[in-house]
Amino acid sequence: QPVFQGGRFPNVVVTMKGTVLATWGRPHIRAKRSEDGGRTWGDDITIAKSGIHGGGTTVDETTGDILAFVEEKHPPAELSVYRSKDDGKTWRAGPVTILADSKANMPSMHMNEHGITLRHGQHKGRLLRPSRQYGKGNRPASLFPTHYTNAIYSDDGGKTWRTSNPFPENGTGEACVAELSDGRVYYNSRRHWAPEGKSPLRRWTAWSDDGGATWKDVSICEVLPDGPQDTSYGCMGGLVRLPIKGKDILIYSNCDSPKGRHHGTVWASFDGGKTWPVKRLVFEGAHAYSSITAGRPGTVTEGLILHHFEGGPKGGSAMATFNLAWVM
Repeated sequence: QPVFQGGRFPNVVVTMKGTVLATWGRPHIRAKRSEDGGRTWGDDITIAKSGIHGGGTTVDETTGDILAFVEEKHPPAELSVYRSKDDGKTWRAGPVTILADSKANMPSMHMNEHGITLRHGQHKGRLLRPSRQYGKGNRPASLFPTHYTNAIYSDDGGKTWRTSNPFPENGTGEACVAELSDGRVYYNSRRHWAPEGKSPLRRWTAWSDDGGATWKDVSICEVLPDGPQDTSYGCMGGLVRLPIKGKDILIYSNCDSPKGRHHGTVWASFDGGKTWPVKRLVFEGAHAYSSITAGRPGTVTEGLILHHFEGGPKGGSAMATFNLAWVM
């Protein structure tokens, strides 16, 4: 069903109370809430009157606060972090400190999948969201090989953020993360440049054993497409781990098209991203950037998968709601 009109850049999260919160942004940053599992939606809520949505909307599962990231213009640009303490109804910008990466470069937020709260191991409670570095600039395309993706993480509820080591491959950006049941973090990234010159074009993946501070075992996932297969430009995709104890079931979303951004599709992995044996078409028409999340156990959203994407039957953005049985 349609959610927003005009603008771009979707994210979707489920709050601790089970409210589905869709965020969207440009030229002003908005949110919509659904308290009935995505069946009906409230009015637009203004997060920021101007700027560009940086993605990475994050629910702090320790406090219940929700964080939204807004950059003043197309990044690199000044960043504001907005916080909601009332389940997404109102928002206020607050001071944050973000530290540079190991190359002394500051991260940009735009445009990434939602963030997560780590639930396992010594970093339990850590906030983690993907970010990126624009290298020598966003344009021309010849500068894409200087880009690299990364992540930022906070152990104090979002007041101070450290930046991870760079992803091991350049030409990357617009990524997504998921924590596995053993505490490892799975990283899946768009590619803005194809160093091997091969097509069709697929996603970069890597893993972290230290809560998202460093990345290793980088490889290309030959199954998952990175947007239309006639270009190395890629497309933002969505990722979520389903909250099923002891199981590492991941759902990934992107367009599955030879050319043009359409045929929005989801893929399922049952081994933490090693293989992706199942896929299902969600929407045959326009489908560009996407975000995907899972319902929260013990709330009205339990068992649901929510897929917020650019496009849909009326343009703007749309939300598709389904479950794992439908995917399979």
